[in-house]
Amino acid sequence: MAKLKLIVSATSLFCTRVEWALKLKGLEYELIVEDFRKGKSELLLKSNPVHKKVPVLLDDGVAIAESRVILEYIDEKWKGGDLHVLMPQDPYERAQARFWAQFADDKCVFGVWGACRAEDGLEKEKALETALESFAYLEKQIEGKKFFGGDKIGYLDLVAGWIPHFLGVLEEAGGMKILDAGRFPSLHEWAQNFNEIPLIKECLPPRDMLLNYITASLSYLRSLSANKP
Repeated sequence: MAKLKLIVSATSLFCTRVEWALKLKGLEYELIVEDFRKGKSELLLKSNPVHKKVPVLLDDGVAIAESRVILEYIDEKWKGGDLHVLMPQDPYERAQARFWAQFADDKCVFGVWGACRAEDGLEKEKALETALESFAYLEKQIEGKKFFGGDKIGYLDLVAGWIPHFLGVLEEAGGMKILDAGRFPSLHEWAQNFNEIPLIKECLPPRDMLLNYITASLSYLRSLSANKP
C-alpha cells in the first residue's frame, strides 16, 4: 500500500500540478478522488478543516494542504541523487519562482475565470483586457527559455501547467481567445512543449469532462445571478 495519498477532484487544475510533481519525483501514491456531488468526504474535512478543499497530500498520516505548499513540501522532502529538482537553488531565483507562481494563480487563473463568466459586452471586454495584461507579464518570464525552470520542468512550470490544457477549455466555454501565438509566441511555444511530455499527458483529465464541468458551473452561477432580487 502506498504511504503517500493524494485527495483530489477529477476536474481540478490545482490537483493535477501535484500529481505531476509526484510523478516527476518517481514517487508512488494512492489517488483518492472526491465526488463533490455527494458532498465532501469525512477524510477531506478532517485533513483540511480550514479550507475544506482539494488537493491534500497525506504523508504517513500527516496532512499538507494547498497545492503550491504541497509542491514545495515534495521538493524539500524528496531531494538528492537523481531526483528531479523543482525549486531553483539560488535564493533570489527561488523567491522569484514563488512570486510568479502566486501571480499566475491570483492574476492569470482567476483573471481568465472572470473573463469566462462575464456575460455582457463591456464587462467581458474589461475582464478579458485584465487577463491579457496578466499573461503579458507571464510571457516575459518565459522568453528565451524552453521551460520556466530552464531546460527542465520546474516549480513555476507546474503551477502554470494548467495553461496548455485547461485554458483552451475555458476559452471555448467563455467564447474568447487568450493564448494567441501572435500575441504570446513564447508562452504558446512553451505550452506546446509542456503538453507533449508523456508524463504530463498521463494526468490530464479528459477535455470533454472539463468542458461539461465548466459549462455546468457557468450555467449555475448565471442562474444564481438571474435569480437575485
